[in-house]
Amino acid sequence: MAKGETLGLLITDALIIKQEEIIPGFHRITLSAGEAAKNARPGQFLHVRCADTLDPLLRRPISIHAVDREKGEVSLFYRVIGRGTALLADREKGDRLNILGPLGKGFTMPEGNGGVAVVAGGIGIAPLYFFLQELSVIKICANVFLGAATKKQLFFSGGIAALGHNVFPATDDGTAGYYGNVVELFAQNLSDSVYGCGPAGMLRSLCQTIKKYNIRGEVSLEERMGCGVGACLSCACKTVDEEGNYRYSRVCAEGPVFPAGEVVWE
Repeated sequence: MAKGETLGLLITDALIIKQEEIIPGFHRITLSAGEAAKNARPGQFLHVRCADTLDPLLRRPISIHAVDREKGEVSLFYRVIGRGTALLADREKGDRLNILGPLGKGFTMPEGNGGVAVVAGGIGIAPLYFFLQELSVIKICANVFLGAATKKQLFFSGGIAALGHNVFPATDDGTAGYYGNVVELFAQNLSDSVYGCGPAGMLRSLCQTIKKYNIRGEVSLEERMGCGVGACLSCACKTVDEEGNYRYSRVCAEGPVFPAGEVVWE
């Protein structure tokens, strides 16, 4: 049920279809939100009001994890890390959840027959799963490098394989797949283009690898956000353009997806 629009942005009181705890502390919530499902693009996010009151005041930005356009459903995959997400985890099937969006700049869909790789670290699979859904629609098979601290945090590997992609797991403790860093594993199996999301340290390493081998890459960044629409500037990150000029880009507006070569890691 659409509630209204602000500055051309869709605000929806979405019906909660399902709330799942995948493992302790990690949840997936599915919403009936037809307009959001129709308009969503991989890499975008929803700005979520986690409670029915204004406490907490600020919404929480959560990546769009999966979309069923036919059913008009959108899923979000999130980790409980603070009061807002804890309140969100308490919401139940049948409740209404106020969402703003889809927001932000998403991934560029690949063209042609070049090899495509996806590199995800832990919760970084959240936006990349939707991207993999869309790759399946256009009949592109990706090599998906899933990194996690341990086997139980290799999220959705079965679903990714069912979409027709190749899954290469890596764990820090060696409980599944490659014993070590997921970027190291990717570097042994390079592709023509790569799309990544995960912790800052992982993304820094991935961007260095992309630059070293001169391959095309995009990464999705995480930053704390206030307004989610580019007005408050709280999510600005340092970037550089092709001429070498530095600037501060808003992750909520110019991102959260950036070409790997634009991000300045300090």
